[in-house]
Amino acid sequence: MKDKVVIVTGASSGIGLACAKAFFALNAKVVIASRSEDKLKQIAEELDSTGENCLVVKTDVVVEEDCKNLIENTVRKFGKIDILINNAGISMRALLDEVEICVLKKVMDVNFWGTVYCTKYALPYIQKTKGIIVGISSIAGFHGLPGRTAYSASKFAMHGFMESIRIENFKKGVHVLILAAGFTATNIRKRALDAHGNEQGETPRNEEKLTSPEIVAKNLIRSIKKRKRTRIMTIEGQLMVLFQRIVPLLTDLVIFNKFKKEPNSPIR
Repeated sequence: MKDKVVIVTGASSGIGLACAKAFFALNAKVVIASRSEDKLKQIAEELDSTGENCLVVKTDVVVEEDCKNLIENTVRKFGKIDILINNAGISMRALLDEVEICVLKKVMDVNFWGTVYCTKYALPYIQKTKGIIVGISSIAGFHGLPGRTAYSASKFAMHGFMESIRIENFKKGVHVLILAAGFTATNIRKRALDAHGNEQGETPRNEEKLTSPEIVAKNLIRSIKKRKRTRIMTIEGQLMVLFQRIVPLLTDLVIFNKFKKEPNSPIR
């Protein structure tokens, strides 16, 4: 990873922050992007007070011009792009019967269109370096989850988009990795949107038992080095993908019962 130029979106916390730190520790040149510019500046100061190997770019991935600006600023400073990590994301928790359409659109805008915008503008540079495009995904991108209609839809859309890019660039040396991290101890559940677009403010899961962002970052780097196409980190996720093909009805029932048991579950 030495001197590789890595862009990480959603880098102010959680998986994005852990990835930024992990790549920087391997002597990569890291570009950190999110809406929280103050947090990014603090992180950059901790990583590299000289500013030579870490670049902060305030980016709202919902805004196409911001994504274009992110890529242009990266190339202007470092001259190339080797790895793009599409990590910025948002979740939701509500039944389709009750959720407002604007919530569905917001989740799609962040998770899917944010990935599209960043990838579109970074692709010419990644083609030149025969680099890597990463999509941080979820088991929700392999099997629909109840109460997460928009989240699942956005991840399914991301998967189709990333797989198409992989095939289109088959002869150009561009590698595409989809990493399903599983339930990770981050703020994504606390900031998940309810039926009316408000942050739910609390997590329905015991965060202490979830995978740490640092473990996800290590798995990501290992998967990049091994040129993995898809990495499903949890055994539970791997079994779900397997069983949905063999016993789909049973798989649906197991998922229904599991999510129904969540505290304050919208599933009834």
